[in-house]
Amino acid sequence: MIQINLANNSIVHSIQINQNTSLILYTSGVTSAVCEETIQKETLQSNLIICHGVGIEKNPYLSHSTSKSIDYFYPTDLFMHQDKSISNNSTESKTSVFLTLVIASVVIVLVATLYPFNFALPDSISKRELVNSFDNNSFFNDQVNNVLLFLPLGFGLTGWLQKRQVKLVWQVIAVILSSAALSSTVELLQILVPSRTPTPADIFNNSFGGFFGLICFYIWNSRSFKAILHRIETSRASNSISKITLFFTGYVILTFLITIPWQATTHLTGWNPSFPLIVGNERTANRGWEGYISQLNIANRAFSTNQVKQLFTQNNSFENLDDSALAVYEFQGKAPYEDKLGKQPDLLWNGDSAIQNQQGVFISPNNWLQTATPVTSLSESISRASEFTISTTLATTKTEQIGPARIISLSNDSFRRNFTLGQQGSDLVFRVRTPLTGANASDVKLDVPDVFNDIKPHQIVITYSKSSLTIYIDSISNIHTLNLLDLIPKEKRFFYYGLTFIPFGLCLALLTTLAKRKINFSRLLLPAGILLPSLILEGILVQESGKSISPKNLFLGILFTAGTMLILKARTGTASSEQ
Repeated sequence: MIQINLANNSIVHSIQINQNTSLILYTSGVTSAVCEETIQKETLQSNLIICHGVGIEKNPYLSHSTSKSIDYFYPTDLFMHQDKSISNNSTESKTSVFLTLVIASVVIVLVATLYPFNFALPDSISKRELVNSFDNNSFFNDQVNNVLLFLPLGFGLTGWLQKRQVKLVWQVIAVILSSAALSSTVELLQILVPSRTPTPADIFNNSFGGFFGLICFYIWNSRSFKAILHRIETSRASNSISKITLFFTGYVILTFLITIPWQATTHLTGWNPSFPLIVGNERTANRGWEGYISQLNIANRAFSTNQVKQLFTQNNSFENLDDSALAVYEFQGKAPYEDKLGKQPDLLWNGDSAIQNQQGVFISPNNWLQTATPVTSLSESISRASEFTISTTLATTKTEQIGPARIISLSNDSFRRNFTLGQQGSDLVFRVRTPLTGANASDVKLDVPDVFNDIKPHQIVITYSKSSLTIYIDSISNIHTLNLLDLIPKEKRFFYYGLTFIPFGLCLALLTTLAKRKINFSRLLLPAGILLPSLILEGILVQESGKSISPKNLFLGILFTAGTMLILKARTGTASSEQ
């Protein structure tokens, strides 16, 4: 036990406890500003600052058995500060460790994304070819791996910046920008590596991986986060209801902003204009379908129920509906089959010409139809509108075809497409490319069972708008409505909600600390901060996309927000008890 009796007001006393540890003590009346000023002096570097008197926050960590005359303290950075020589050596050592981790992370990223480094300059490359080179898949496993790959970089860079005493807000900005810059550089370099495929979605996932590394650093180094929380709690803003309200308003605004990329996940803006229109196969000739097709019509607008009803009563005619029609093909006579509107290129045979009958032209894996050039204007028009209607009349000759066997496809190969209507077994399969479904449009399954359980002709009308896909089979009453946002696989939903709500948990931990002194206000702010992000996101998605209200989604958002905040607070609480 150390018994200390001080009589002089505002006098600083430095007491050496042992070779590496000292205490700085103040008598009564010393303000926090005096403490801070003293801490900054090079001659007073110690591991614990103790103040006796008013104006300093009560010490929740100091044992009462130490001294009855010491009631208050003001902590230095990290709450532990050794003598100058020891402190400098320790800081330099830790800084070098984090810097080494950053360098090692960059090297690992470059090797993992560019190996075997077989760079080759193309003979010539146009702007369109450059854009098309980024048109690649980002499968779910790739997305997870991209986040984990950049996590060590964010962790190490945050540690290095923290040792350099960079403010938290600048740490966040630096980590995100550095991760995005490295990722963008890698994606551009992958254009020159034949064995690699650049993907724009990777830049976002890599950037979040760096940010997630920052969060992991503060979960691991809880003392650093505790120091930040203390600065926030003792800041001037913490005594101002208006400033706390302003920060909370920013938190709510951020919630509304996050709904924008969520809504964009179902837009068609990523459609590639360089794909041809194909009937009965892929360009790679490995997804053949066998059956008859007599009509194919495409429009850049989702038809209303009444307009679809007209299609069933007027022999599937698009020509007299409105000016949204983009392509009208009728398969009668010999090829080439012209677009009756004159907007799209002709459909030509791949393989031998096929027989025709009253059901239409015969398609098989040995002969299918394809436009000689891309249907660029069609893809661009639908991409701008983010909606479409496709109407066709067809009949399968086999009730069990797999692949899925491609009936109508706007695609480049087996792994990249804008949309595909296919047959898998006896089920109708539809794939539409959005940021949510991926470049192969297969990440969300859109199937209608037992459509092809007979070989009779079926008139099929498909409309898409705001994540809602509606498929009519033979009549207006036989309707199937599928919503992309309702059909996200569980593991992918968990991943996306983590990307969305983990940052909210970090923000809420800081916000509740800021409002800690205003007890009544803090009690209201905490549940509001946990509930509002999830409620706002779900409400806007229901209103804008027509999806169903999902209690599971609401719970998942609340779980990530509250869970992240509680983990951070628990870690700082553990650090406190250890002292």
